[in-house]
Amino acid sequence: MFNSDPNSKPVSAKLPKEIITMIEKNNLVMAIKTLSEDENISMDAAKARIDAYETELKVKQQQKLTTIASKQGIPNEALSFDREQSDKVNQDQLIKNRVKTTPDEQGFKSLQSGVDSQLNDLGYKKRLIPYWAKRLLVIAIIMAGLFLILWNIFG
Repeated sequence: MFNSDPNSKPVSAKLPKEIITMIEKNNLVMAIKTLSEDENISMDAAKARIDAYETELKVKQQQKLTTIASKQGIPNEALSFDREQSDKVNQDQLIKNRVKTTPDEQGFKSLQSGVDSQLNDLGYKKRLIPYWAKRLLVIAIIMAGLFLILWNIFG
């Protein structure tokens, strides 16, 4: 972390567990007040320590995400949270004649394309008729056959 004042002590991100739980629950005001009272420091110093802890936590989470993504073959550009916001702005400006999809639909489409690419990598070929359609077709043929038999007997 960049320290603007070289004469000041470096900010220690080590915090008590109760403060960490408050931060994880997004109760930042209470965490700052409790930290400043427990260690007899100013509110600004407590806020600086909590901010340092939060940035350290975000960096660790980002590193975990990138390692998981690299193991799964997802490019790093797909994980950039800053890029998503700018893409949404650009997307709103570019799309005029098409129906906009909601983020849920976009997430499902990206999931579906990821699964399809994984199956293609494994060499899996999609069936011409899905399994459930075959089953419905068999049931319909059996019902039609039973109908014809019963029609001939009682008809």
